Amino acid sequence: MSSLTPLRVAVIGSGPAGIYAADALTRQNRETVAVDVLDRLPTPYGLVRYGVAPDHTKIKGVARTLRGVLEHPGVRFIGGVEFGRHIGRDDLARAYDAVIYATGASVDRRLDVPGEDLAGSVAATDFVNWYCGHPDTEVERFLLDTEEVAVVGAGNVALDVTRILAKSAEELSATDIPQPMLDVLAASKIRRIHLLARRGPLQAKFTAPELKDLGALDNADVVVRPEQVDIDPNSEAMLGAARAARTNLRILREWAERPFEGKPRRIDLRFWTRPVAILGEDRVTGLRVENTTLDTEGRLVGTGEHETLDVGMVFRSIGYMGVPLAGVPFDGTARTVPHTGGRVLGSGGNVLPGQYAAGWIKRGATGVIGTNKSDAAATVRALLDDAPELRAARGGAEPEPVEQVLQGSGAIVSDYADWLAIDAAEADRAAALGRGERVKLLGWDEFYDAMGALRANG
Repeated sequence: MSSLTPLRVAVIGSGPAGIYAADALTRQNRETVAVDVLDRLPTPYGLVRYGVAPDHTKIKGVARTLRGVLEHPGVRFIGGVEFGRHIGRDDLARAYDAVIYATGASVDRRLDVPGEDLAGSVAATDFVNWYCGHPDTEVERFLLDTEEVAVVGAGNVALDVTRILAKSAEELSATDIPQPMLDVLAASKIRRIHLLARRGPLQAKFTAPELKDLGALDNADVVVRPEQVDIDPNSEAMLGAARAARTNLRILREWAERPFEGKPRRIDLRFWTRPVAILGEDRVTGLRVENTTLDTEGRLVGTGEHETLDVGMVFRSIGYMGVPLAGVPFDGTARTVPHTGGRVLGSGGNVLPGQYAAGWIKRGATGVIGTNKSDAAATVRALLDDAPELRAARGGAEPEPVEQVLQGSGAIVSDYADWLAIDAAEADRAAALGRGERVKLLGWDEFYDAMGALRANG
């Protein structure tokens, strides 16, 4: 170890990227470190908690690994602190030698078609936040009071949204969905879901495990058009396709041959279909779509053949984007923080000392949860390489305690013990409802009630 005085590092964001960065910092033997993981929520784990579909229990198991990092003696979890509101870039410089921004990509890309802002036209992110019980959402946000809906997208999130819409409440009862959301899903009038991919099956981004989950639903038939998956195995498209795409195609071909069973709900999986207008006056009453193809240069183009789908809701799921952080450089085109090797770059392309990025805010919304581990490790290596300069920048002065910096900020600061109190309250709720291992608390007040009970008894 180069020094017994810890290098103080703040990680902004407690999702996989942020916690993997904390893990990499505590596992190395080059520098003594003290890591604070800050999040605006009193609940850690980011998209593992609020982005992974509740019925994907194996993926949610990643939280157990992340939990071990937060319990490391060199790591503190500090919840209830929002960057840009309670603490800023200059404040962080008073309390830390370095900061790693790991805030992810939190908003959906838009379709940019007429009618997109009508009531009933929604971002998949909003629906995911809703069924995952994000404290910012409201039960009344979704009523699911129409018989037909469309989901636009060919990635795993689009499949998640479709699957949750298609499952029965009984199939979801053992998950951690908050009870009020489960009640809304139980009352859903949806009977038909149009899952629309703008390109073909070989260009789809979903993975085979996610696709198989969609085809194994007890409550819904999946209908695939045979002509859309009948691709010549010797064609140029097939020969150039990745193995994963060929696996997906094989699954889809099997589905195209399955008999229709007449289950309560139906999923029409359509390729080569793009929205061109969302119809309605006050709310969505239909979706105008156009058949598509690829031109000779591989660009998506319309064929001029149109159809109107009789849907009352449209969910767009065509990718996530990062949002700017107050006072931090941002590339509005890539929707990421500009960097070189994880070191944040200023407007002139110069490295900003002590500032780093990891995860989706660094590289864009690509990869799976595990991708963030190697990504965070690369950023941490850059930070450790800079450690001598970071220490020298102190000039011998000790950083201020972050508690002192936060005084007067209005933040309701929570810690790891508060999170454990919320965790225990969710287990208690599941037991009371007879609904598996956990049922999420819903809303800030329920979080504060659980935290208050801990403090009152402590």
